[in-house]
Amino acid sequence: MIASETTPLVLAKASKPKTPLPKLQLGILLTIQLAEGITSTSIFPYINQLIRELGITGGDDAAVGYYAGIIESLFFVAQALTVLKWSRLSDRIGRKPVLVIGLAGACISILCFGLSTTFWSLVISRCMCGFLNGNVGVMKTMMGELTDSTNMAQAFALIPIVWSLGGFLGPLMGGTLARPQDHWPVIFADPFWGNYPYFLPCAVAACLLFLACFTMIFFLEETSPTKHRPKLTATLDGESLSQRPMADISLRPLLTPTVVIPIANYAMFAFLEISRRVLVPLFFSTPTYLGGLGFDPSSIGSWLALFGIMDGIFQALLFAKLVNWVGPKRLFSVSVSSYAMLMVVLSIMSWLVRARGGVDHTVTFALLCQLVLSVICSMGLGTLLMFITASAPTKNALGVINGLGQTSSSIARAIGPAFATSLFAASKEHNLLGGNAVFIVLFVLAGTLRWLASQLPDELKDRDD
Repeated sequence: MIASETTPLVLAKASKPKTPLPKLQLGILLTIQLAEGITSTSIFPYINQLIRELGITGGDDAAVGYYAGIIESLFFVAQALTVLKWSRLSDRIGRKPVLVIGLAGACISILCFGLSTTFWSLVISRCMCGFLNGNVGVMKTMMGELTDSTNMAQAFALIPIVWSLGGFLGPLMGGTLARPQDHWPVIFADPFWGNYPYFLPCAVAACLLFLACFTMIFFLEETSPTKHRPKLTATLDGESLSQRPMADISLRPLLTPTVVIPIANYAMFAFLEISRRVLVPLFFSTPTYLGGLGFDPSSIGSWLALFGIMDGIFQALLFAKLVNWVGPKRLFSVSVSSYAMLMVVLSIMSWLVRARGGVDHTVTFALLCQLVLSVICSMGLGTLLMFITASAPTKNALGVINGLGQTSSSIARAIGPAFATSLFAASKEHNLLGGNAVFIVLFVLAGTLRWLASQLPDELKDRDD
């Protein structure tokens, strides 16, 4: 090999040792994420049935989607209004106090949700959770602060796994524990359970949040650079971006194409993913005469739990290997393409149910195909989180960058449920495009995201350079 002026630098970069993961700290963060994931997905199996039982729709099954979408969207509207403020506050006072507030807010709001008997009480409880909870962005920031370029991919590969585990346990818990007076009439004979038939899964979710909060308070270490940086008596005018607290810096210098493109992809992906997550349970619960599958909450919970466990196993065994093999950009493109195929499968399932008058072996096979495509879709999350983290110009900018990303995704998630469920309801009620208008529109939007994905950098930037 011919030596040159750059040879030592190239060799040094190639032989950079891999930093061990801080397992305890990451484990605590993932425990918090798991508790919040279980809580957020536990309502999916019974939310549509709850709306019917409260008489909100006046007996119109086709209108359930409108109200379910509104309730889900309001959480993300509230979160979008506050998540960046929580992220910037964590730059000033530290990450842990913000996490405590978020967990306490989620705990109280899910208890209120279980005690709700009107549409407006459901709305207030979901808005409360969104306003008080900025944990998603703060936890991603902490993971970025706990890792470097040598182990970031390994750490962020754990996020989809934990979300999948939450997606398995949450619906399973919600579907199993809903209406306990019907399943275990001897144990739950008190009239309270008849008046509040969906309180039990909410109470269990609140207990999980409390335990996660207790563990975090006593064992999680603070990672904010602001809390570890020695205080200076004066700030120089020429102080660099990496030396100044991000809570005191304007957002405008950060809005470069390097940052904006991954965030734009994240927002679009969040819109499509939340649309899928609310659309599938609604499709499952819709009566067969409208082109749905007519499943009860227990069956919906079982199918969603099956998706969660399949997704978790797939992410645990293959995600990191696929990232190393094909690269994050190609893997994300495959994920988006599978979303478009998923919309085709859902439209075929709707047609099959109407043609065959119910769920038979053919529809069940299509259901399994839907599960596989959904698993492939979910891989996009981990790759985008890697792009967003790598886009931060300095490590102390991670809080703001993740706050911006979470704000954009919260706005998208606020629009997604109301858009998808309302379009689904309109498609079925007015037979738009044979009842498949919602699937066709989402197919087109997936094609738009496929183009947007082509604008991502081919390789991740090394934050440590």
